[in-house]
Amino acid sequence: MAKITIDDVQYEVEDSLTILQAMDRLGLLMHGVDIPHYCWHPKLSIDGSCRLCQVEIVGQPKLQIGCNTPVRDGMAVLTKTDRVKRAREGVMELLLIHHPLDCPICDQAGECKLQDYAYDYGVPHARTIEPRRARKKRVEIGPRVMFDQERCILCRRCVRFTREISKTGELAVFNRGEASVIDTFPGTTLDNPYSVNVVDICPVGALTSKDFRFQIRSWFLKDVSSVCTGCSNGCNIHVGTAHNKVYRYTPRRNDAVNDTWICDEGRLSYHAIGAPDRLSFALVRNAEAVLEETALAHALEAAAARLRKLIAAKGAGVIAGVASPHATNESLFTFQNFLTALGVKLSGVTVARGEADDFLLKAEKAANIEGARRLGFAEISTLAERVRGGGVDGLIVLGHEVLGALDATTLAKLDTVIVLDTHRSPLERVAHVVLPVRHAMEQCGTLTNHAGRVQKIEMVVEPTWEAYSDGETLTRLGAWLGLEGFNMAYDVRKVSQRLGAAHSAFAGHDFDSVGEHGLLLTKGDA
Repeated sequence: MAKITIDDVQYEVEDSLTILQAMDRLGLLMHGVDIPHYCWHPKLSIDGSCRLCQVEIVGQPKLQIGCNTPVRDGMAVLTKTDRVKRAREGVMELLLIHHPLDCPICDQAGECKLQDYAYDYGVPHARTIEPRRARKKRVEIGPRVMFDQERCILCRRCVRFTREISKTGELAVFNRGEASVIDTFPGTTLDNPYSVNVVDICPVGALTSKDFRFQIRSWFLKDVSSVCTGCSNGCNIHVGTAHNKVYRYTPRRNDAVNDTWICDEGRLSYHAIGAPDRLSFALVRNAEAVLEETALAHALEAAAARLRKLIAAKGAGVIAGVASPHATNESLFTFQNFLTALGVKLSGVTVARGEADDFLLKAEKAANIEGARRLGFAEISTLAERVRGGGVDGLIVLGHEVLGALDATTLAKLDTVIVLDTHRSPLERVAHVVLPVRHAMEQCGTLTNHAGRVQKIEMVVEPTWEAYSDGETLTRLGAWLGLEGFNMAYDVRKVSQRLGAAHSAFAGHDFDSVGEHGLLLTKGDA
């Protein structure tokens, strides 16, 4: 460890770090210790090209760049002297010589570091009268990214990202000196599973997302911390919302889960929230065997009636439950209690699988499959065999992943199929009652990622139709059935606490305790 002083305040840091790395490790960089920077990024190699992070080190004749200067014991750093101020002004003036003055029409306006730093550290007026140089504009350099080359300040973050993180190497710096430009290699496009991350790390409006471009101004958005539900990795995200609508996902830093990145597939998965196939009404199969729309209360009553009739005729042993790997821990715990109170002993869970890599993308395409397993829901294979063999007459199904294990022909033979789902699916063809439930971003709760890290999600938008979380819907159904313990209103915080009391591994991992970056489950029996 090294003790250093920055602007008369002493800090103790690891002596192997640079000044910027040390301040970032302490959480103080641009949050108490202001050393502006463009080319430096905590998850990329050191470039040292922008020179904006120059600081004065007592005892050294020249200013040093904070991104590439190692700390040493006894070092005294000054960030607010006149020399530093003039150096920053000079760097900003050079960066702005050729930068177009198109802030009013630039999609980055409002979250542009060139705007921010020009205001905080630049000179009041430009001294140049020469026209800005012309460069490429509105170029589709990939299926998801647009490029305005004239706005680029050559920080090279994007180049290092494609070389070091995605390891695809589509971008490079071409030419030399003032003629230098960033571009794709001839015959290639910026097309990799993580391509839109270059938009996040671009400090100006040179790289923009085709999906988000000109949708809404950033200052109208409210960013809410949440978790991506695209796969079992549980990448931390900011959800940008306005007017009860989700406009984008952007990565939120969590060094234990996703560093500062997110895959393109997960980033664009927010479209499912407002998709046209959302289930926005309850359905009940009438006497003519036709599903018809109905009020949620009537659908709950119909579901309860079918279950009561089946239990009276054959007992609860012919009913099984299929959990959803998308439901929260709290909803799955409620489902578990619901099945127990109903007398159901057979249950399972299934999950869709897809492409994976050795970075962030996981094969299991559901945010809480690990939570389901930790809560005791086994893979559906045993249950599926029982259904095919005729030992099950009723199914209570969360989601529609069951179709990956059981075909519609088999399910059509059952006496009762109750479905709770967010989107319409072929499962409706065999369902007797369909109950709409909320998407993860429309509710509060916790999710457990593939590594056993419990993380929380907040309600960021609300559906415009009557729908509740899986847990609350099951609670209401339990009340219609008169089940013990289901006569109280659903409170996700209380359910989360009861979950921790009932399952030792989840103790201390309730909604209010997991914090911003989540907590790993204990190794004890869940």
